[in-house]
Amino acid sequence: MQHATPLSTPGWGHEIRATLALAVPLAATNLLQMLIHAVDVIFIARLGDEPLAASSLAIAIFGLTVWAMTGLVGACAPLIAAERGRRLHSVRDIRRTVRMGMWVSVGFGLVGMGVAFAGEALLLASGQDAAIAAMAGEFLAVLAFAMIPMILAGVFRIFVAALGKPGYATAITLLALCTNILGNWTLVFGNLGLPALGLMGSALSSVITAIAMLVAYVVVIGSDRQLRRYRIFGRWWRPEWNRLKQIMVIGTPISLTVLAEAGLFSGAALLMGRIGETELAAHTLALNLAALAFQIPFGTAQAATIRVGYHMGAGDAQAAGRAGWVALVIGTGFMSTTALAMMLVPSALLQIYVDPALPANAALVGFAVQYLTLAAIFQLADGVQAVGAGALRGLQDTQVPMWIAIFSYWVPGFGLAIGLGFFTPLEGTGVWIGLATGLFFAAGGLLWRWARRDRLGLTAALPA
Repeated sequence: MQHATPLSTPGWGHEIRATLALAVPLAATNLLQMLIHAVDVIFIARLGDEPLAASSLAIAIFGLTVWAMTGLVGACAPLIAAERGRRLHSVRDIRRTVRMGMWVSVGFGLVGMGVAFAGEALLLASGQDAAIAAMAGEFLAVLAFAMIPMILAGVFRIFVAALGKPGYATAITLLALCTNILGNWTLVFGNLGLPALGLMGSALSSVITAIAMLVAYVVVIGSDRQLRRYRIFGRWWRPEWNRLKQIMVIGTPISLTVLAEAGLFSGAALLMGRIGETELAAHTLALNLAALAFQIPFGTAQAATIRVGYHMGAGDAQAAGRAGWVALVIGTGFMSTTALAMMLVPSALLQIYVDPALPANAALVGFAVQYLTLAAIFQLADGVQAVGAGALRGLQDTQVPMWIAIFSYWVPGFGLAIGLGFFTPLEGTGVWIGLATGLFFAAGGLLWRWARRDRLGLTAALPA
């Protein structure tokens, strides 16, 4: 295949600026996306314990399904980046990739809707309370209609970011946040003359928010001259079977990796629930803080995929390597800062959720501080494994990283969590040691593979 001949490999300074220009808005978008989900919890919590429990179970099923489907279409990122770097026929090739990404979104989105509609049966099979499962099933029956718009919006987010306009994604996600706040306020409690729909109002608000986000992307893509020239909505019915196969081959391991990592942390929550309610509550608080911090290296990983993929498309393996190392330094550097905060001022961080000074919270805060200390330790590993996986995706290398992740999370990670959590006095602390171990194994394996990318033949010419 042909490549555009690189004029010169970008210097370190140029690569740092280019990576930050992508990573900062993408990280901001990730944080805003978390706030959108937090808004639902804030409003539903005022309805009582049962609606909150039902929505938590429903969102666990829906969120895991959406994450898996979004991972599948995540294959569009390295493909678009490489096509842009290749330059030759890039408009046509990028259009084909986005078009097939849309096909995958709709096709697998329908599968995801089927999972949502079966939510009550799944929850009953897992031993959940029948009344809560029924309430969650009704919630999922409405929320299911947000599935396809959310996955499609994920494809368009990749498209605008890979074309060098990630700020659009940030602005649209901010619009979605405002839409969800207004939707919950009006539909849950019946403000502005609308009926008070309670829990179903929050589900309906999520559907409206997802559709609004999708419409906003369509408007932006149609209004921006640079984006419009790709005509991604032209002949959307025309199949491109080779491109569809590429998306599936690259995207399926990404999706399975997402499921493996999400399953590890979901499994850890189940283990903590068996140890004790206070330990589970403390685990939830500590993990939520860790998840907030993770959005920065996650955004950096997304930027790494685009930058590495772009340079590989241009046939510049040296620049691709530089892009990956820059992203790793940025991601690890930020996680070092959050790790220090978790170790030095854990109580200040916990004040976001509870009052550490209240005697009633003493046990909860005590456990949470212990878990935050371990979270601080695995912050660096979490950043390395996320950005390392992102850089390897830029090389369209996803299958071996998937196996590295599955082994790391579920053999040393979950295995040690069970062993230390239930067969030693460590209990909850042991579960967190298991989580940290899994992340360190994943970080080591992915970093080793990235460092040996040339010897492993990963920087050979990408397929057209």
